[in-house]
Amino acid sequence: MGAETKSSTFSREQRTRYRERLVENLETFDRLLSTSQFADQRSIGLELELNLVDEQFRPTLRNAAVLDEIANPAFQTEIGAYNIELNHPALHIAGAGLLRLEDGLRDHLNVAERSARKAGAGILMVGILPTITRELIDDDNWMSPEKRYAALNTSVLQARGEDVLIDIKGIEQLRFYARSVAPEAACTSVQLHLQLPPRDFAGAWNASQIIAGPQLALAANSPVFMEKLLWHESRIEVFKQSIDTRPPEMRNQGVRPRVWFGERWITSVFDLFEENVRYFPALLPETAEESGVGSQTSHGVPLLHELRLHNGTVYRWNRPIIDPHGDIPHLRVENRLLPAGPTVLDTVANAAFYYGLVAKLRRADRPLWTRMSFRTAADNFLACARDGLEASVYWPGVGDVPVDELLMRQLLPTAAEGLRLLEVDEDLIDRYMTVLRERTVNGQNGAAWQLSAVRSLEAGGLDRREALHSMTAAYSHRMHTNHPVHEWAPV
Repeated sequence: MGAETKSSTFSREQRTRYRERLVENLETFDRLLSTSQFADQRSIGLELELNLVDEQFRPTLRNAAVLDEIANPAFQTEIGAYNIELNHPALHIAGAGLLRLEDGLRDHLNVAERSARKAGAGILMVGILPTITRELIDDDNWMSPEKRYAALNTSVLQARGEDVLIDIKGIEQLRFYARSVAPEAACTSVQLHLQLPPRDFAGAWNASQIIAGPQLALAANSPVFMEKLLWHESRIEVFKQSIDTRPPEMRNQGVRPRVWFGERWITSVFDLFEENVRYFPALLPETAEESGVGSQTSHGVPLLHELRLHNGTVYRWNRPIIDPHGDIPHLRVENRLLPAGPTVLDTVANAAFYYGLVAKLRRADRPLWTRMSFRTAADNFLACARDGLEASVYWPGVGDVPVDELLMRQLLPTAAEGLRLLEVDEDLIDRYMTVLRERTVNGQNGAAWQLSAVRSLEAGGLDRREALHSMTAAYSHRMHTNHPVHEWAPV
């Protein structure tokens, strides 16, 4: 979805031609995996989606002005006009790589914050901005102007044939119809990238799927949407429902959603692209010729334009990426399930947990996914999205267990072992694992802090909207201190 499209609507002829090209791309990709060399640098990367707020911490539709002030190609638009995205350069995790990531994020965000202020905005890292209201969802100007966003919105609504229903039962209940995919823009995430050669991809993806629940419980930071207290990580369900192309009848028939956890362990990265083509109609059926991008890189590698564009409209929580650019093509897992924030330090600690745990688990002689059904991993994921660190999960060799106990006894020590395998400096392993242990022990991730703050402010006499604004102001202040969220004082 990062590439611009030329059109916002598409004809039947375009869809037919695109389908044929998509199948050709898939066959070409299969041959590439068998015959071509792929990069084996094992680098890491990170994308961070950000909210823009005004002086009252309400969303402000000023991303064009803010990006003009920042004037750095590392920052780009997102679908919402109150969002921007930071793409941190790839680096190697060994040695002080995680510290370079932390320092780089902080430096980029400090510059961006100063630039945003000149454009009349502030920057907030949070999974869902708590001050979003129905007025924003209904605002005709909510979307960034790029054609690819308009095309996505049009395609989703045409496929549904009706308005977008948001219906979530959590601590409270929220149900309403949106005239567009505007609720999707509320969901701001951290996306972790892990580059791997084809032989290691399946193990890394399977490991990413099996740890998704505990990973999300540890980092939950999206308990509020549309002024309702919902799931600890409401972003998961809001995102799924926002771009659901299925009307109720198709859901009742078991048609797969485009925001998809998946349904099976894999043996090759090809499995995932083949599923994409087999199960999901095209949303943006624009061929390479129509986009003007050509068919090959300067090194003669097929661009696979149609396959890559289609992959960008199937929203797996762990998405496979094929990147043909550079001297040789490379593959990576894009881990998309974490919310933004609360702080840079928390963000990098969450990244350390993911990279370390995947590194250790994918090397196991008897992998965990041979001892757990895929459905159980999906159930764990939803339980942790709903309940955060208060969730219980099933784990091989343990059975049903509170997720905080599983983290303390098994997963955090395993992540530390994985970071050692990756040759991360020992003092940095201690730095980031300490943050995660303390967060787990006191049960205060971003979601828990937000929920506690809102309840405290309401008990003090504020109504819900006032409480959310006061909480968001307090959140912003604490975010800028970069003290990890487990140390945040109550409001």
